[in-house]
Amino acid sequence: MNHSAHAPADARQQLRKTMGFWDVLLFNIATVLGPRWIAAAAHNGTSSISLWVLAALFFFVPTALVISELSTRFPDEGGLYVWSKEAFGDFHGFVAGWTYWIYTVFYFPGLLLASVSMSAYVAGSGGAVLSQQRTFLLVGSLVILFVAVGMNIVGLNIGKWLQNAGGVGTYVPLLILSAVACALWIRQGSVTHFTWANILPSWDWDTVNFWSQIAFAFTGLELVSAMSEEIRDPQRTLPRAILGSGVLIAVIYILGTLAVLSIIPAGQVDPKSGVFQAITQGSGLLRLALLGVIAALLVTAGNAGGVGSTVAGIARVPFVVGIDRYLPAAFGKIHPRWRTPHISILVQAGVSGAVLLASQINETMQGAYQGLIDVAVILYFIPFLYMYAAVIKLAGRKDRAENARAVLIPGGKPGVWLAGGLGFLVTLASILLSMVPPGEVTNKFVFEVKIVGASVAAVGLGLILYYRGARGKGREPQAA
Repeated sequence: MNHSAHAPADARQQLRKTMGFWDVLLFNIATVLGPRWIAAAAHNGTSSISLWVLAALFFFVPTALVISELSTRFPDEGGLYVWSKEAFGDFHGFVAGWTYWIYTVFYFPGLLLASVSMSAYVAGSGGAVLSQQRTFLLVGSLVILFVAVGMNIVGLNIGKWLQNAGGVGTYVPLLILSAVACALWIRQGSVTHFTWANILPSWDWDTVNFWSQIAFAFTGLELVSAMSEEIRDPQRTLPRAILGSGVLIAVIYILGTLAVLSIIPAGQVDPKSGVFQAITQGSGLLRLALLGVIAALLVTAGNAGGVGSTVAGIARVPFVVGIDRYLPAAFGKIHPRWRTPHISILVQAGVSGAVLLASQINETMQGAYQGLIDVAVILYFIPFLYMYAAVIKLAGRKDRAENARAVLIPGGKPGVWLAGGLGFLVTLASILLSMVPPGEVTNKFVFEVKIVGASVAAVGLGLILYYRGARGKGREPQAA
């Protein structure tokens, strides 16, 4: 028998089961919850509050149900890639896995820029100027990327503490923000007047483009499923952690947006670091300036954890695709000492760093940031379309009823169609709406060319690698 037939199982068996319930819950918070989305929502205005509620009901809840079912029916390393392959075959599995991975090279730069912009507020009120300084943002971004990559190569038993710190460091500052806003509201009222009329969505071009960001802000619960074989008892741990983190995230997004708008008018909110702008301003008015510095220190750890969790989870996808030989075999290698997919992590970090630097060419910081986010949304949501379609396609299989440990979507097949269908439609709408240039973009044609061109090029590169890998597999001797 050909020895290589054993290699995939051997590589996966070398992974260590290091994550328990609290690790997964905090991993989800570090991955999904982003203070920058609260800042962007506040910058968009009071109508964002109803957008959060709509996205939670029609996107976040169905998505959590779909992920709980698929991750407990197929608790395998690779998550979304495995589910798509199971439903639609190797080619579609690859497209889902590739777009899920390649989106990070556009997502990381935006995440890193926002993270460093927020950490500038460690300097107190002087942080507002520093948060817009290009050299500071670029150098800080590369440092955070280096730390996150290093800790995840050494191993999840080390890297998970960065992710845990990320969950705590992201959530606690938002609780501080809510407390500061509440104290100021009692003392002097809110600077923004909230009414039922202005909380409802105002359907202009800015809001239409922003809807895709609101939906994107609720994604990430699926990421930890890519590490299923590194979780202790994943069929019990994952659904509980998804439910717990989901409730905590939805509540703080709404409270955080209300809090920022009660301290700063929408037009003055920085869409990257507005949360810390609000904490710094609010704590200064309360004569508790140290609170702003503590929150900024915490969120620096939180953002590093967010980068770390994304590095850790996403890198498992090309690792499994490499094992399947549709990407170069090096992607499927495990570090001999630390038992991590180190090649996959290093390639991901190197390409992200290059895109971060390239995105600055002939572009303002705000324009570069917005463009990166829109490309990331388009690429990231392609595998989500596969995921929702997969849960519907796989609903008819016998194993669904026979798997006693699976946590199924309630309501039988109609329930699956409802959850999967809602998720699919919202995701498709988000892809289309993210191609609509926001109002502040001056040259809308150039914006469109950049967004669509980058997305098509990223998918095209994946298809070239797939057909190259498929030809290579065809030439391999068959196992006896």
